[in-house]
Amino acid sequence: MPYRDNAALPARVRAHLPAHAQTIYRQAFNSAFRAFADPAKRRGEAGREEAAHRVAWAAVKRKYEKRDGEWWPQA
Repeated sequence: MPYRDNAALPARVRAHLPAHAQTIYRQAFNSAFRAFADPAKRRGEAGREEAAHRVAWAAVKRKYEKRDGEWWPQA
């Protein structure tokens, strides 16, 4: 299920990520969710939503790093 705005993201995402990282997560999730409609495009046995969440976290990790329990933009 695509997310319309950051407020619709899972509580875990909202609680742990700053606003800009939430936007990155949401946009990556929505894009991956559309792309993975065809099961042949997913790796392994992951469902469509699980695969989209993996892509979204990877997108956040490309722009942010976790230090001392907080997410910080990468330099």
